This record gives sequence, C-alpha cells and structure tokens, in this order.
Amino acid sequence: MGNSFTCISHEEEQRPKKSSAGRGKGGGSNTRKYMRRLSLSCSGSSSTSSSRKGVIKPKKKIRERHHQDHHGHDKNSHIIQEQTLAATNLLFNQTPRNSNYVVPPNFRQSTSSSGGSGPVSAVQSPKKSTCGFVRTSSSRRKSSVNPVIKPNQELKKVEVSETKRFVLVHGGGFGAWCWYRTITLLEKHGFQVDAVDLTGSGISSTDTNTITSLAHYSKPLLHFLESLKPNEKVILVGHDFGGACMSYAMEIFPTKISKAVYISAVMLANGQSTLDLFNQPLGSNDLIQQAHIFLYANGKKNPPTAVDYDRSLLRDFIFHKSPPKDLALSSVSIRPFPFAPVVEKLHVSEKNYGSIRRFYITTMEDCAIPVPLQEAMIKLNPPEQVFQLKGADHAPFFSRPQSLNRILVEIAKLPFKKSS
Repeated sequence: MGNSFTCISHEEEQRPKKSSAGRGKGGGSNTRKYMRRLSLSCSGSSSTSSSRKGVIKPKKKIRERHHQDHHGHDKNSHIIQEQTLAATNLLFNQTPRNSNYVVPPNFRQSTSSSGGSGPVSAVQSPKKSTCGFVRTSSSRRKSSVNPVIKPNQELKKVEVSETKRFVLVHGGGFGAWCWYRTITLLEKHGFQVDAVDLTGSGISSTDTNTITSLAHYSKPLLHFLESLKPNEKVILVGHDFGGACMSYAMEIFPTKISKAVYISAVMLANGQSTLDLFNQPLGSNDLIQQAHIFLYANGKKNPPTAVDYDRSLLRDFIFHKSPPKDLALSSVSIRPFPFAPVVEKLHVSEKNYGSIRRFYITTMEDCAIPVPLQEAMIKLNPPEQVFQLKGADHAPFFSRPQSLNRILVEIAKLPFKKSS
C-alpha cells in the first residue's frame, strides 16, 4: 500500500472521439480503452523502486529488499499492485475504513494491564491552540524567513549546496509513501531524493511486534547510509518518531550527513528515551491518550509490543489541516509502530552526533506533538536554527507541502560552516 498515490496522477484526458462511422457496434469502446489505460497506468507506475534495502525512489520500479538479500526480486509485487489499485479506488470514492483492532475507551485503559503509561503532553500557559492546548512562547530566535508561500510563487533551483541529496525518514506508523508531495517538489528544484521505509513500515514485510530495538527499527536507514560513496553526503530529514532513528544514524555515520532536519520530530538529548520525553509533567490531553492503542503480541501480562492509532481519531489527532484524500491514503496505509524503541534510551556523543548541523521545524497546529513539547525538546537540545511552519498539523507534508519545501530548500542553501 506504500505507494498508492502514484496512481492518482494518471492521465485522465480521453482521446478525441471518433465519428460513429469509424466505430463498431457498442459505443463503449472508448470507455474500454480508457479503463485499459488506467489499469496500465497503475500497474506500470504504481511502484517506486529501490536498489537498497527499504529505500523507495520515485518514478522507478522497485525491488523489495529482503533482510539478508540486497538484490532479491520483489516477490510481493502482485500483492502490492492489487493493494495499490484498491487504495486508489478508495481515494476517488472516499470510502471509510474500519480499524482492525478493538478501540478501548482511552489510551490509559488500553495500557493498564501492563502497568505502562501512555504519552501525555501539553503545557499550561497563556495562549490556546486549535487542539485544546495552551502554548508557551519560546525565547529562541526564529527564522527571519517567512515560510508561507504565496500562490504561484516559484523557487529557483539550487545552484550551490554542500549536497543535493535528501533522505527522508518517516514517523511512527507512517511509511515512505507519506513523502510523495515532498519528493515531487524537491526533485522539481533539482534535488535527488530518497525515502526510506523503516523496519515493519510501508512495504516492509517484517511483523512490527518482533522489533525489539532502535537499531532493528532503523536498519534500512543504516544500510542506506552505509552504501553511500566514500565522500558522498546527504541531508537527513526526520518526522515524528523518525527523529529518534535519525539521531541514532547520526551517531554511527556522522561523515555521511551534512545537515539534519527535524520536522515536529523526536529530538532526544543524550540518555533520554522517547517515553521519557512524553512522560514529562507537561499537563494532559485526552486526545493523545485516546488516539493510541497498545498491542500485546506476548499477552497483557508482558510489556506492549507495538502501538497503533484509533482510525476514527486520525483526522482530529494528526490530519485536521490536511486534504481529505491524504487522510484517506493515510487511513489505509498507516501501520502500528514498535514499542521497544520508544522506551530505549538514546546514547549520542558530541564528537559524532554533535558534529552535524541540526535544524528544527515546528508545526504550529500540531496535536500529536504539540508546540510546548516541541519547544521543550528545542530548549533541552538546541539546534542551529528553528523554523515555524504556521497552519501545519502533524503532517506538514500534506497540510503545508509548499511551505515545507521552501524551508527545506532554504536549509539546503545555507552556506558551508567553516571548520574550526
């Protein structure tokens, strides 16, 4: 299901109608030709390709990389094609999808049997947001550039940059599919773009409940960075829980990364876990508690193995500023994300992780990682520069794709930092 969006852009213009004299019986010939074209369009371009494990490249056929075989052919391409067609049909007809899991009354009740505590957030302070949170004001200097793009405003292609290659890392439950707008916009401005499916996400066949560490979850990203040419560098971009995976990779491959961009992402300090971050005394929010569902593959007497989303709350929780078709795509594509990496503490050093230039993009209408929590991460682990993305929900690649692209291009164009 990871790439059902590719069928949305098929050619819908029908060929000019021929005169009735040139047509045989049955006036539906044009319709049949159109349906054949639609079928070919979806089957031929639906999938993206990858020469590396878990990596999706747009506009090319992909080979799904197996865990121990870097060059194995995609054995599930037929299944993926059928899923792609089904998702496309759903996008055009706006058919709702029911969750595969029973939704508990709220997040806390779903975790009570294991004694775990779910993520809580939101700071009590003067300004209210659309999510019911009260916001705080950051004392950090914001970007002087207005990230909002006027209609029909064009960005010039990048001419000077340390690297013209982006690697996009999705958040918990998402997949490489969520970056389709960002990929298109960045490529339009002359960049090479890759999007990675983390283990158990997107088209990965791994059962999410079997992922037991941050290293396991981040493995496709690590393989990708390892496969780069000796002097090649990339700009890493992470969203949501993908920020933790990105930080982990930065510690291992500091010479492969020129800049790191966190988009409403988990940006942990040394020795901190994602669970530690969300357990900070920042108040409470019923929506955050109710939107998550703990899964127990090993029984409720043992810790949770994965976390899923209540599909009925996706719009309010993540996509309240996003287009309906992107919500529909997400509803059928989102998967549970592993719980073990959430509780694992991240260990990074100033020599490796600290040597990479970091930037943070705050999403100002975010209900999943609200502004107070984003600001707390920024204060604890300050990046080089902070950008505000106004009017963006937790999925800015859907709700504010043009503005997000503008900021990413600006970051890529920032001048080289002289080594001391």
